[in-house]
Amino acid sequence: MTSASAVLAALVERGWTLGVAESLTGGALAAEFVSVPGASASLRGAIVAYATPVKHTLLGVDDALLDAHGPVHPDVALQMAAGVRGALNVDGAPADVGVSTTGIAGPDSPDGQPVGTVHVAVVTPDFSVTELFRFAGDRAEVRARAVDAAIDMLARVLRE
Repeated sequence: MTSASAVLAALVERGWTLGVAESLTGGALAAEFVSVPGASASLRGAIVAYATPVKHTLLGVDDALLDAHGPVHPDVALQMAAGVRGALNVDGAPADVGVSTTGIAGPDSPDGQPVGTVHVAVVTPDFSVTELFRFAGDRAEVRARAVDAAIDMLARVLRE
């Protein structure tokens, strides 16, 4: 498992900034980064878009996509990651990297998808990727695994 400090170091090495968009992780991913001394060298901030309409209003996720598929969908994750880059712009420049988490932590599923379904996306100036995960465990375990998956995914993208 990659650490948040390793991801932040890779961002600093590239001169890149990071924006975080979270749903099911509810700020836990941002908290991992904030716990690292010096995180402000690359972390711009985070948006916890827990309610589905906030994904549209703050992150620009397409309403028709949300209506058709709900908030737990790979394209929603991609649009969240892209949207947080722009939402956290400074002096007209978006964050270089956006990462997002959306999924179902349980205990129940509002839309019939299995509890533990998680989509994580990373968007950079040159690249975008999303991954589907199916985590076992209770609500806390699913959320913790989603945080770890997002950090690992960021590390893989930054190595490329």
